[in-house]
This record gives sequence, C-alpha cells and structure tokens, in this order.
Amino acid sequence: MELSVNGSPAYAYTGGKAFDPALPAVVLIHGAQQDHSCWHLQARTLAYHGRAVLAPDLPGHGRSAGPPLASVEAISAWILALMDAAGVATATLVGHSMGSLVALETAGSHPGRVSRLALVSTAVPMPVSEALLKTAREDEAKAIAMINDWSHGPRAHMGDAPVPGLWMMGMNRRLAQRQKPGVLHNDFSACNAYQGGEAASARVACPTLVVIGGRDQMTVPRAGHAAAARIPGARTVVIPDVGHGPMSEHCNGLTDILREFIID
Repeated sequence: MELSVNGSPAYAYTGGKAFDPALPAVVLIHGAQQDHSCWHLQARTLAYHGRAVLAPDLPGHGRSAGPPLASVEAISAWILALMDAAGVATATLVGHSMGSLVALETAGSHPGRVSRLALVSTAVPMPVSEALLKTAREDEAKAIAMINDWSHGPRAHMGDAPVPGLWMMGMNRRLAQRQKPGVLHNDFSACNAYQGGEAASARVACPTLVVIGGRDQMTVPRAGHAAAARIPGARTVVIPDVGHGPMSEHCNGLTDILREFIID
C-alpha cells in the first residue's frame, strides 16, 4: 500500500488484504536496519483475522522515501501521520526493538490514539555501546555481522529454523544489507539518545504486553522485565531459547501470542 506521509511517499504492507480503515487497526513497527518484511507472517495472520494491518517501512528504510528520522520522537510523530494518512483514529501498536521505543513513545504521548500496546524485544532505555556505534559508522558490514550473531539464539546458530528451508541468519543479514548506507548508525543513535521512555511508560493507559526472548543478547531479559514493571498493568511473556528476533526465530509462537493479545 502506497501512502503520502508528510508529503513523501511511504510504503506499508497490509498483510495480503486490502486495507479497510473501518476495521480495528494494527500498526507493526520494525526495528533498526529493518523494514516491513520482518513482520510478514504476523501481518498476514492479523489481516486474515479481521484486522486492518499497516506494517510500514519507516522513512529511509525499504520502499519509503526520504532520509531516516534521527530520533524516536520524530519516528513516533511520523507513525501518527501515517495513521492519519490511512484514516486510522486509533490502533494497536506492536513494536520490535527500536520500534518498541517508538510504540511506547506514541502510547505515552498520545494515549487516546493507542488501544493496545505490544513491545517485542525491548529495553527502556536502550543504550548502544560506543564501540558498536563507532563500528556502525565506520564499518557497516562488520557491524551487521556482529549484530546478526548477537541477535539470534543458539537454535538459529545451529540452523534449527521453525520453517523448513529458512536460513534465519542469512535472511536477517540480507535484510540488513539491503537498507541504505548510514541507516544503521542513524537508527542506533536514535535508540541510544532516547531518554523519554520512563516518562512515557508512566502515561500508558492501554493494555500492554512485553514479549521477551529468553536468550536475547541485544535487549537482555532483565531489561524487558524492568520495562514492563514501569508500565501500569503490563504483563510479560517470555519465549525460552529465543534471541532478539522472535518474528523469525519463533514465528508461529509469536504470532499466536500477538493474536491472543490483540484478537482473542
């Protein structure tokens, strides 16, 4: 689906169904150096269970135009503009990693526009080491390789994919490689600089779910539990033996978790 957001072309995957703004809406927000395709199975399942799905490419990522936005707050404002462009007044927001910060900021700053909130692989705050920031700036290929190793649990490293023929680490590396130069450093800098998470957490007024990978090395489990504890009424689900990317590492399980939270 092509939209005009703030005067620039933006792409959003709708899960294989024509987008109908009259249906309850779900916005799936990807993480750093990613695009809509990381949500493919979850988007299709939600779309075929009666939800109006928007899985956008954030500006400067995938098929969306413009430079990548430099702060979590700016991306949050863009998500609200995307919803306006699609005719969506309120939506469930689901965010992964950097996208979880965006979803949290949006729910905290505009609680009337967020009906449910799901944070996948989150930490609040989400610091990025100076060494990784430097590598992302100076040697992006090396940074991608480092992140790819750290982002997957042991099963993925052993080639144990939930879908026959799916090479999770190769798929994730290729997805990162196809983003524009400089996007990775921009996105990590935005995560590292964001300091509004605790204040946003206190203002969240909707049902909230935090999904934690039990073997996550990027946003470690204790950080996910701490993030959930700051949000009134939030509950957690831990997926054992899964790293930072449950959308592929535990695709059916995460899909079931989100469907139960959003629909059932």
